[in-house]
Amino acid sequence: MSINESFATVITRMTAAAAKGDGQTVADCFTEDGIYHDCFYGSFQGSLIADMIENYFHRDAKNFLWEVMDPVEQNDMGYVRYMFSYDSRLEEAEGRRALFEGVCVCRMREGKIVEYREVANAGTGLQLIGFPPKRLAKFMQREVDELLERKECEKHMALNTSKVALSDS
Repeated sequence: MSINESFATVITRMTAAAAKGDGQTVADCFTEDGIYHDCFYGSFQGSLIADMIENYFHRDAKNFLWEVMDPVEQNDMGYVRYMFSYDSRLEEAEGRRALFEGVCVCRMREGKIVEYREVANAGTGLQLIGFPPKRLAKFMQREVDELLERKECEKHMALNTSKVALSDS
């Protein structure tokens, strides 16, 4: 990978490799200490990124299609809109097609990804493969918990004057 590669080139290579199950190529798109924050499986760093692709993504699904659209790069940040789909291998959803829409946000350094984070409408895919409401709620609670752990959320939540617990609604 050239130091001068654009974000669009790197993210296209990464998503194509992930769809094929080529974890090493995905990991090679990241810096040595790079982090992939996945909305389903959590965060993976460095060489563990390849493991996530090969032993999580492709364990639980097949026939991936990951399309990236409208990449934007500014300074050390890259943004891209995507559509992502697959056939589930989960026992309770075997063969059902999941479809997600999202945006990924990447911090870049010298043509490699330092941090990959996604904002995804994952509920659509989980609904399509038939997750029951209780399981959808568990997934959404994990999303809430992870969001609230981020520093940029502190001032927003400090304005919560209702004092209602988030899980009460």
